[in-house]
Amino acid sequence: MTAAIQMRTLATGIPQKIDTAKGRELITGICKETIEEVLLSVDGFSGDDVADKKHHGGPDRAVCIYPHEHYALWNNEFECVLPSAAFGENITVSGMTESEVCIGDVFTLGDAVIQVTQGRIPCSTIDQRLGLPVMKHMIQTGFTGYLCRVLKEGLVRSDDRIALHTRDPLGVTVLEANTTYFHNPKDVEGIQRVLAIEALADDWRDKFGKRLETAVATN
Repeated sequence: MTAAIQMRTLATGIPQKIDTAKGRELITGICKETIEEVLLSVDGFSGDDVADKKHHGGPDRAVCIYPHEHYALWNNEFECVLPSAAFGENITVSGMTESEVCIGDVFTLGDAVIQVTQGRIPCSTIDQRLGLPVMKHMIQTGFTGYLCRVLKEGLVRSDDRIALHTRDPLGVTVLEANTTYFHNPKDVEGIQRVLAIEALADDWRDKFGKRLETAVATN
């Protein structure tokens, strides 16, 4: 974890109808607008919501974070300039990449306290919004961003400091968990390391549990 953690963007948005790059209409909450301050509750930021509640949102996924460092990679890869909060994240932050942050880590965020619960599983809405094949590259690299629950509600400002409060004792990084999930589905030991995380989101516990059953049956 680097010492220079810095919030670059604070953004929220409610579901709206957009025209995709292929000219289709889609109702999605991926388009966020930058704001100066907002209240964060256990259900997420005030004025923020998702359209697909089966795969997004909920207390374990109340806050979406994406590392600012990856923007340069994608801008170079696709020869573009991505907009702010391009991936629908609430917070874009420097110094907190997937290889530095562990599932279960607790951070102070303004007056609030949040805990990392899982890596993000990117969906096709990202590609439909941007008109770029970003999703498969996010999966290949593990640069997906990650999701958090709220342990303490409070006001968050765009110039607030983010700081590590408590490191999860198991030390399983988001990148390690992503790599196991996306690329090593038969890695029993790796799956068990993820499942041992007390703070793991229920959705990921279910997904990794099913992976474990399959991996054990086929090994």
